[in-house]
Parts: sequence; structure tokens; C-alpha cells
Amino acid sequence: MASLRRLAATATLLAAISLPARAQPPEATPSPAGQPPAAPALTPPAAPDAGVAQPSNDLGVRPADDRLLPRLDVFFPEGDLDLRVSRLINEVFFEGQVKYNVVSGDITAFLRYKYYGLRRTTQLTVFDSISFSRIENNSNDFDRVRGALVLQQWPLSYNHRTSFLAEFDKISTNKPTEVDRLLRLGSTNTLVRYSYQFGTPEDGRSNAIVGEPRAQTERLFSAFREIGPGGAGFTAAVTYGFPWGPGDYDYVKLEFEALKRFDVTRRSFLIGRLAGGSYPHAGSVEPDPTLPSSSEPQIDRLRIPSGDFFQLTGRDALLGVKDRRHGTEVLLTTWEYFMPWFIEKPHHLLWLDWDNWYWVLYSGYGTVGFDKKVYSDFSNYIPDAGVGFESSVRLRKYRFFLSGIVAQALKGRGGVEARVSVKSYR
Repeated sequence: MASLRRLAATATLLAAISLPARAQPPEATPSPAGQPPAAPALTPPAAPDAGVAQPSNDLGVRPADDRLLPRLDVFFPEGDLDLRVSRLINEVFFEGQVKYNVVSGDITAFLRYKYYGLRRTTQLTVFDSISFSRIENNSNDFDRVRGALVLQQWPLSYNHRTSFLAEFDKISTNKPTEVDRLLRLGSTNTLVRYSYQFGTPEDGRSNAIVGEPRAQTERLFSAFREIGPGGAGFTAAVTYGFPWGPGDYDYVKLEFEALKRFDVTRRSFLIGRLAGGSYPHAGSVEPDPTLPSSSEPQIDRLRIPSGDFFQLTGRDALLGVKDRRHGTEVLLTTWEYFMPWFIEKPHHLLWLDWDNWYWVLYSGYGTVGFDKKVYSDFSNYIPDAGVGFESSVRLRKYRFFLSGIVAQALKGRGGVEARVSVKSYR
């Protein structure tokens, strides 16, 4: 009930943010084709784009009712809901965001203020995140992170940017194992991050690496991302969690991701992604000998926040892997081949107008661990594969982007993973 009250209060705040503003510029429907603005993916039906599935609508000024629609994303079977309401007034951008999981009750709320200067953009964010134990554990134990951050970005050009972030997090929990860890390590995480991006400024995954990973709207496939010029993108970031002042953690984290699109035929294409991360430095503490040993002793002794360890699971990792192993070293690659079924040829079915449909063949390969030897130990790598689809649909004046996949790890005991996402266009 407490989480529902928090959700209702946050929704009320977002409703207030969504009131009409006087200075609201025309908005363009985001393109899932991964093309820069110089070659927008949304084109008239007479000249359909060769990219991925996208709604068929004309660009231009929308009526006030359409501009007031928030951005909504729904993910199954996780039960995640992502709601954002934003307004641009002169050079200042205000946004409220709520991420809620209807299954576990996890909820995260963000309030953002972003100022667009001539040579630099400045963003101030406050957030509160509560995550509960997995539903099969039948427990009310939770982790909570409250904090604030300042993010500054310097556009070198439209496709090149550098960023600097400073963040303060306060961590709390009532999980017995985590309570002991916080007592030994501390509950305050202070960090700074410097990063570089090559690609469009609307790439959500790239922005999550350099900015707010908690706020990321995770997609099933890479083709939805606005990759960059020539269908390529690259992001790299170095993070330092420092133990000075109020800070309790001590680590240096490196992350990178490279993305490339290869056009196979006029309308089919292949997207490859290579991502990795490493902790070249992490402080440590001695475990408490009076407590029972943990199943993951490396996590207990390293001065790294529990939520910052790398994993292979998730929508931005290997889609067919259920193994929840953690690590300080990770390397993975994914490949997605898109084949069109129909493009810009509406089909009416189940009260919906299906404008585009792409079949997707997926494969991935990756490893995670606590030692750099995992990179050369090929017996530790896990392959996975699957088949999915992406489609754009319309219901009256509303437009949606629908994705789904069935994938399975080809090593280990994991079963089939089925995932679906629905995105609404403003």
C-alpha cells in the first residue's frame, strides 16, 4: 500500500508538470530507424525509409491535445511501466519521470531541470528509487537509493559530445545481508564521471552510460536507437567513486559500447554491438568473521555499491540469459538481423492498423566475472539466440511501437525467455 501511495503522489506531481506551457515548440515523432536528423526516418509513403518499422505520419505542428500526451513505455513479462511528462519553456526543459513495476512494486521517481546554453547544457536531477525483493521470495525487504546529480555536456558538434557528472547517493535497506554490508562499508556513494559520446544526442542507452542509468528506458533491439551518422555510435565513460568527505565507497569503473549498422540489402540490415566494463580499482574491507559466509564473498568485501556490479541479464545485455551472476569484469556482443515482412502497407487486424513489420534474428555472446582472466577463459562465455519482431501500429489517433522476442541461452540450465515492449509516440 505504501508503494501505491507513493505512486499516486508522484503521478499527481507529474500531472501538474503536464499543464500547458506557452513556449512549446513543435515535436517530431522519434524515429526507430537510427538515422540522424539530416535524413529523418519518417518519410511520405511514396518514399518509405529502408530502416526499421515506424509509424506512418507526417511531421509538423500537432494540436494541443496531442502535445499533452506523455511518453509511455510498457514492458512484459517484467511488468515495468515508464511514464514521462515534459515541457520546454524558452531555453529551460522541465521533466518528471516515474518508473513503476506492477509485479514487484519497485518505483523510481525523477524530477529534472535542464538549461540549454550556447556552448553547454546543464541538468539538475533529484531522484528516489525503491526496489523490493523478487516476488518469488515472498518478502517485503527493499533497497532504497535517494540522491541528486548535476550533469554538464559540451557539444563539440551534433554527433560529438563530452560530459561531466557529479552525483550524491544515500543508500538504505532492510535486507539482513545488505544491512550488514552497509554497516561495514557505509551508506553514502559520492562519484564523478567523465565521458565521451559519438552518435545522436537522443540515443537512450548511450545517455544512460554517461548520465542516469536508473532512468534508462530499455529497448529490446538496437535498431530503435538513433545510432548516428553512417549507422555507427560509440560511448565511453570513466567513473570514480571517492571515499573523501561523506563518501564511503572507493572504486574506478570503465564502461564502453560500440554500435554499427550494416545494410545487407535495400531493406534488410544487420546491427552489431560490442559492450564491456571493468573495475581497474576497487577498495576492500575484511568480512565479519562472526557472520556466515556469503554465496558471493567478492561482493561483500569490495567497496562498490551492490547495484553497480555488472551482469549479463537484462534488455541491454543478453536477452536469453537468466544467470544472475555478478562481476567486476564484463564483455558481450549482440547481433540483430532485420528482415521486412511489409513496410508502409497498412494491414487492419484486431482493431489496429499495422503499418510496418520486421522479423528479427538475434544472437549474443558474453562473459562476466571478478577476474580479468574471464576474458581469455572461453569456457566461461555464454551464447544465446532467439527470434523476434518489431512493428508500428495505430489505434485511432494513437501510435505505438511494438517489439517482442523469444530467446534462450545455449549453455547452462536456463529456460526460454520471452519479452515484449510497447512504446507510445507523442
